[in-house]
Amino acid sequence: MRYSKVTIDAFGYELPPNVVTSEDIEQRLKPLYEALHFKKGQLEAITGIQERRFWDPGFKMYRGAISAGRKALQSSCVAPREIGMLIYGGVCRDNLEPATACAVADGLSLEPGTRIYDVSNACLGVLNGMVQIANAIELGQIRAGLVVSCESARQIIDATIDRLLQTRDMEVFKKTVATLTGGSGAVAVLLTDTSLSVTGHHLLGGSARNAAAFHRLCVWGPDGAGQPMMETDSAAVLQNGVSLGIETFRDFRKELSWSDDQPDKIICHQVGATHQRNMLDAIGIAPDKDFTTFRYLGNIGTVSLPITAAIADERQFLLPGDRVGFLGIGSGLNCLMLGIEW
Repeated sequence: MRYSKVTIDAFGYELPPNVVTSEDIEQRLKPLYEALHFKKGQLEAITGIQERRFWDPGFKMYRGAISAGRKALQSSCVAPREIGMLIYGGVCRDNLEPATACAVADGLSLEPGTRIYDVSNACLGVLNGMVQIANAIELGQIRAGLVVSCESARQIIDATIDRLLQTRDMEVFKKTVATLTGGSGAVAVLLTDTSLSVTGHHLLGGSARNAAAFHRLCVWGPDGAGQPMMETDSAAVLQNGVSLGIETFRDFRKELSWSDDQPDKIICHQVGATHQRNMLDAIGIAPDKDFTTFRYLGNIGTVSLPITAAIADERQFLLPGDRVGFLGIGSGLNCLMLGIEW
């Protein structure tokens, strides 16, 4: 896919107020650690994550998405009336129906003619939403669109801790340790026709591939009793995810006609230290080209990559003229990589 007139005009994000360290989680898991003879510090050692954030109990996802959306609009010259499409891309939703995007559109006072809907694709929801809005801009159907998401890890981590304390089983720990990396946050990405953007970043295009045969490696949903449960075969996700990443990255460079020393910078989906190290080694990218947030924010699902890009931009890691790769991967397995001229 290639784009000639699409710009990422602005980001907005919101961080929850409650910081939860890996040490805090280990304290709650003390009976499990004693039963399995784990040493303190194992969770951070395994994942590289020191802390993550939680929303207050009962916090609604649409509230975080509205806050992030407002910030994106406030930092641009685009008015709410000019938004032709709003997509909510989060895994976490407030209801099965209607779409969480409806509450967000109401909170942002968008026009009746705005197309509003949710997109679901594990950790790729925001990137998929960006592609759909970019397609509509490129076709001349709209001039501006907003992708928003809000994720919460509190409920699934609480449920996982309860399960681990009940079973005190090594195999259950192996299947659920990835769940304990989860974080919370909200993000918004505003895309516009280039003619509307003052200081935006040109979306050049990208590539996507899937390895759907591995769709059972990471599953999040209700168990037999209707309680939330998430299980991950971490080793298999890493192995097959890296293989899929290599294939997609090869196509990505070819699609954008980038040389072997490009992209100049990358922003990846934020999983943890092991995944980052293995992926960078596999695609031949030096660590100093990568900006990470997982150590302090954890894995925020669909929010992880765009919020990391927003923070990297704030801290001037991403500089004008940089060729930047957004390298996304999600359960399924699906991989989507987008190229931006910053």
